[in-house]
Amino acid sequence: MLVMSKRAQQIALVVLGLGIAAANLYPLITYFLAGPRPTAGTTAPMFWTIYAMLGVFLVLAARDPSAYRSLIAYAAWSSVAHTAVMALMAMQLPTRRGELLPGLAVTGLSAVLLLVFMPRKETT
Repeated sequence: MLVMSKRAQQIALVVLGLGIAAANLYPLITYFLAGPRPTAGTTAPMFWTIYAMLGVFLVLAARDPSAYRSLIAYAAWSSVAHTAVMALMAMQLPTRRGELLPGLAVTGLSAVLLLVFMPRKETT
């Protein structure tokens, strides 16, 4: 079994957390700066907010990864689910693959890294 040092876990959580927060804050901010648009969807900003906060909490979890194992597991497995949905969408919507595939790759890589760097369960 691969065992990661606490320092490696902390670095991975900070890098991934900041990346997730930034990747979701940018479109959220630009969405609101552009002003109301009748053709814009209403659900995307809500999801960007949720994911940005997840990134912030991953950064906070870096202080003590073992204490935040369930949060890290949630981030990892929700990223796996998100990647699966994006893959299905890319197959069903060939005209949108150009925007879906890069996101799929980044989200999938994040999921793998979170799973690899997730603290192991402590045995008693």
